[in-house]
Amino acid sequence: MKKMLFVFNPRSGKGLIRNALLDIVDIFTRGGFEVVTYPTQKPRDGYRKILEDGMNFDVVAVSGGDGTMSEAVTALMQLPKMIPIGYIPTGSTNDFAASMRISTNMTDAAQDIVDGVYFEYDVGQFNKQRYFVYVAAFGIFTDVPYVTPQDAKNIFGHAAYIAEGIKRFTAGSYKGMDITVEHDGIKESGNFLLGIVSNSTSIGGMKVPMREGVYFDDGLFEVTLVRTPSTPLALQQTLNDALLNRLNTKNFLSFKSAKVSFTSPEPISWTLDGEAGGAYTESVAVNCRRAIKLIIKPDDKTDQQREIDLLKPPSDTTNKYLRTALFEDQDGIEI
Repeated sequence: MKKMLFVFNPRSGKGLIRNALLDIVDIFTRGGFEVVTYPTQKPRDGYRKILEDGMNFDVVAVSGGDGTMSEAVTALMQLPKMIPIGYIPTGSTNDFAASMRISTNMTDAAQDIVDGVYFEYDVGQFNKQRYFVYVAAFGIFTDVPYVTPQDAKNIFGHAAYIAEGIKRFTAGSYKGMDITVEHDGIKESGNFLLGIVSNSTSIGGMKVPMREGVYFDDGLFEVTLVRTPSTPLALQQTLNDALLNRLNTKNFLSFKSAKVSFTSPEPISWTLDGEAGGAYTESVAVNCRRAIKLIIKPDDKTDQQREIDLLKPPSDTTNKYLRTALFEDQDGIEI
């Protein structure tokens, strides 16, 4: 019988997992697992438990919000072998679950772990000492995803994130941050309000429509930086561009990359998956391609990974043009 470590945050969301806990454990047991349950007691307790005992189990399952999942992945990244992980989302935002289309019905999510397949998901490494699952961000608006009105999120999606933050800015009252950004041999300096390094289709409960698509296993981040407006007119133009998802204008710096570095005269405060990530004058985010083995319900993401794995030679799987050709007739598929 396979052994499962089930780590859950009993306070996540509204604490509703208490009502479903026995059903979840029953589903896992009927699925052939010997289950050891562990309710977290404090922040980073799940991280500690998985780091200390994860190697004794065949599968780790976690339940909680994005922070709980981030803790678990951070611990798994430090283990000597890849232990598969399943996720039951119970948080208030659940960005990671939204991106991966993991059910927020707790018993359905548990059954999907039992019946699921492996998907090798990219993980971000930050300054060689921290990890993030779906987003690293800096700027005075990094709390915006969690306070933006839901109506605006529904109407404008990812653009509402940027637009809500920009609305807080009064031209001339905030100087922004002087930052040099470097990626793929390109270096550019500027003054920025906000920066987002992500591998997600959802940030702060908002969908992120990316023109070229977001792939969770391609080894690339989606990076967007908002330039600091210098005049009220520039502020209005930046706001309009954000609302219309025109992130390729002069008001933004937007690109995809496997590695991006940020240098600034003053320390930049970061958030990693919505949690405090420290302040640094030099920061580097590196995409660890297919670093964790996520257990999810089969869907078009897993089909895509399977098709890409069949391509020869293996090195071609990182070629964005080959990937575009492979999926050029699948523009209508929601990923």
